[in-house]
Amino acid sequence: MKGIISYLEKHFVPVAAKIGAQRHLVAIRDGFVAIMPLIIAGSMAVLINNMNIPGYQNLIGAIFGDSWRGFGGNIWWGTFAIMSIFIAFTVAYNLAKSYDVNPLSAGVLSLANYFMFIPQAINVTIGDTVGDIAVPAELVGQQIGAWGNISWSYTNATALFGALLIAIVSTEIFVKLSKTDKLTIKMPDNVPPAVSKSFAALFPTLITISVGALLALFISFTNTDLFTVITATIQQPVSRVGNTMGAAILISFMNHLLWFFGLHGSNIIEPVMQSIYVPAVIANADAVAAGLKPTFIVTKAFFDAFVYMGGSGTTTCLIAAIYAASKRKHYRSLANLSVGPGLFNINESMIFGIPLVLNPVFVVPFILAPVALTIISYIATAIGLVPYTIAAIPWVTPPIIGGFLATGGSIMGALLSAVNLVVGFLIYMPFVLMAEKLEDKAGSNAELSAGNTKSM
Repeated sequence: MKGIISYLEKHFVPVAAKIGAQRHLVAIRDGFVAIMPLIIAGSMAVLINNMNIPGYQNLIGAIFGDSWRGFGGNIWWGTFAIMSIFIAFTVAYNLAKSYDVNPLSAGVLSLANYFMFIPQAINVTIGDTVGDIAVPAELVGQQIGAWGNISWSYTNATALFGALLIAIVSTEIFVKLSKTDKLTIKMPDNVPPAVSKSFAALFPTLITISVGALLALFISFTNTDLFTVITATIQQPVSRVGNTMGAAILISFMNHLLWFFGLHGSNIIEPVMQSIYVPAVIANADAVAAGLKPTFIVTKAFFDAFVYMGGSGTTTCLIAAIYAASKRKHYRSLANLSVGPGLFNINESMIFGIPLVLNPVFVVPFILAPVALTIISYIATAIGLVPYTIAAIPWVTPPIIGGFLATGGSIMGALLSAVNLVVGFLIYMPFVLMAEKLEDKAGSNAELSAGNTKSM
C-alpha cells in the first residue's frame, strides 16, 4: 500500500493538480457556477409543472386554473431554453479575467460571435391559412425559409458545446490581440476608465468579430452550421459515453482518489460534471416538459441525490457508523461536530478531521462506498425501479429529500437514497472497527516501548 501511495503521489498528484488549475477548465467551472441559481430555478419550475404525485396536477389546476403551468413555463423559458447564451458570456468573462484582460468586453464579444454562428433563417411549413387569408392549394405543405427567426435548439443545452468552443476561441483571440500594443488605443488620463477600456478593446474586437463572421460564412456554404457539426461529432458521442455505467464509475472513482491525496476532487472533476452531466439533466427536464421520456441515466443530479450524500465519500454513512460502533471519544466528538453540516453535504471536518486524506485504513470505504452506490443507482434506474433524474438540486439538499426532488417527486427516488445510505453504512462499519483495533495495537506497542525504555 505504501508503495502504491508513493508512486501515485509522485506521478499522479502533480498531473491532477495541473489539470485542476488549468485556466480553461477553471473558466468553464466558474462559468457554470455563475448560472447555477438559474439552473436550479429552471429545475424547480419543471418539477412544479411535472411533480410525480398522484392527484397533484388536478389539485393545482383546480386552485389556479388551466393556465397555471404558464408560471413554470416562463421560468423554464428564461433559464433552460437560453442556457447556452449565458454560458457563452460567463465562460468568456472568466477566461478573460484569468488573463487580466477586460472580462466584460470579452463576454460581450463572445455573445456577438455566438449569435453570428446561429442560422438566421428556419424552414417553415406553409399551412392552409395565413391569418384569415386562405393559401393556394399548390403552396400548402411546402417549406419556405423564414429569415430573422432563431430556433431555441440553438440556445438551449443542445448548443452548449458550441457555446463553450466559441467562448474559448473568441476570448483567446481577443486576449492575444489586446496584449498587442500596436492594436491598443490609449486615451489620456482624464478620460473616464469605462470609456478608455472601450477604446482599448476597439481594434481587438473588430478583428475578432471579423474572423468569426468569415468563419460563419464559410461554414454556411456547406449548407450546415457550426452547432450541428459540433453536436454530431462531439456532443452526442461524448454524451453517449458519459451516460454509461463505466463512465459514472470512473467519475466517482477519480473524484475520491483525488480527495484521498488532499486535492479537491469535486472542483477538479467539476468542468466535466458541468459540461456533460448538467446538460444531461436539463435534457431530461426538457423531454419531460415536452411529454417525452427522459434518456439520460447519469446526470449531475444523479450523483448529488444518490451518491454524494453527506458530501464526497458519502460521509453521512461514516458518521452513522461511528455512532453505531465507535467507542473512541475523539471519533464521536468529531461525529457530533460534523453531523449538522453533514446533513447539508458539507464534510470538510470529516475529510480533514478523521482524517480521510492519506488514511490507508479508510481509503477503501472512502472510494468503495461511492462507487458501489453509483452502480446500485445506475442499475435501479436502468431497470425502471427508480425514475430518471429530471431536476437539478442544490448541492446542499439533505439526503433522501434530494432523491425525492431530483426524480420529480418520486417516493422511489427517496427510497433509493435511503437504501444507499444503509449500504454505505454497512461498508464503513467494519473499517471503523478496524481503525479502533489498529489504534489499540499502536497504543499497546507504544506502552511496551516506553516500559522497555524505563527498564534500561
